[in-house]
Amino acid sequence: MKTIKGPALFLAQFASDEAPFNDWHNITRWAADCGYEGVQLPSWEGRLFDLGKAASSKDYCDEIAGVAGENGVVVTELCAHLQGQLVAVHPAYDIAFDGFAASGVRGDPQARQAWAVSQLRMALDASHNMGLSALSTFSGALAWPFLYPWPQRPAGLVETAFDELARRWRPILDHAAERGIDLCYEIHPGEDLHDGITFEMFLERVGGHERAKMLYDPSHYVLQCLDYLGNIDVYAERIGMFHVKDAEFNPSPKQGVYGGYQSWVNRAGRFLNPGDGQVDFGAVFSKLTTHGFDGWAGVEWECALKHPENGAREGAAFVRDHIIRVTEKAFDDFAGGEADEATNRKMLGI
Repeated sequence: MKTIKGPALFLAQFASDEAPFNDWHNITRWAADCGYEGVQLPSWEGRLFDLGKAASSKDYCDEIAGVAGENGVVVTELCAHLQGQLVAVHPAYDIAFDGFAASGVRGDPQARQAWAVSQLRMALDASHNMGLSALSTFSGALAWPFLYPWPQRPAGLVETAFDELARRWRPILDHAAERGIDLCYEIHPGEDLHDGITFEMFLERVGGHERAKMLYDPSHYVLQCLDYLGNIDVYAERIGMFHVKDAEFNPSPKQGVYGGYQSWVNRAGRFLNPGDGQVDFGAVFSKLTTHGFDGWAGVEWECALKHPENGAREGAAFVRDHIIRVTEKAFDDFAGGEADEATNRKMLGI
């Protein structure tokens, strides 16, 4: 067993043009003041970070780490969700996802994909320069529009989509291996990798790649009515990152999993701050600890009700209270006697 690190905070939902969220110095000082020991840095967020510089300059990475350290936090991981999304975009979502890309490649799906791949390679290089061990991302989605098929899916459609998804990601995974970084896919609705089955379909096609890992976030499993505790038992060796986000699913006679096109606050399933929903985080932390997960517990604020600054402060305390400092001895050691082979044989009558 190992003790989980934390608390950390994913900064993507906080960065803005307003102080203290407008630059690296201010936001890391604020995070430390909230009670965090680490921060997850969104690699696309130019107000906080220059990805191109970080990919090519260890001195710049040391500067980023130094500012964070002076303010009382460490960088736990880089995150590349938006770039990962653009590795595989079904044409139905071209317009919706165009805003994730640099202005020069918008409206050109092929150029946009090439840009996304280059961004992921840079994020891996930057992670290496910063001495990190994991990078989070989305898988993107080619098959997602056909999740609940009507009319029925043509034979082989899903298989072809996953073959292509694996073809696009395999070189990126190989680059991750060269840099010594785990690529952690957030298992997330809207992505082709949205549950255990789809992760396995992908994993099979990339040859069980050692660097293909999961970002475990139980909130996404609650909203899918998936066994989020059993999932840890099944995939413990593949869990490389952990987001602490809560959720609740309260179906009604009018609404279920799909949400009826309602806003987040009016859906049957909605995200909440840690401790405010239905996730049994005591059991989650216990299982992850039992299985030896020694990464960071990172709060991701995505609450339909609570202000983000309140959510951040409460989240830090919540994680700190749930981290289990593992024991180095058995509780009944006091009752044990001297152990040797002769004594054992005598006790067994042999």
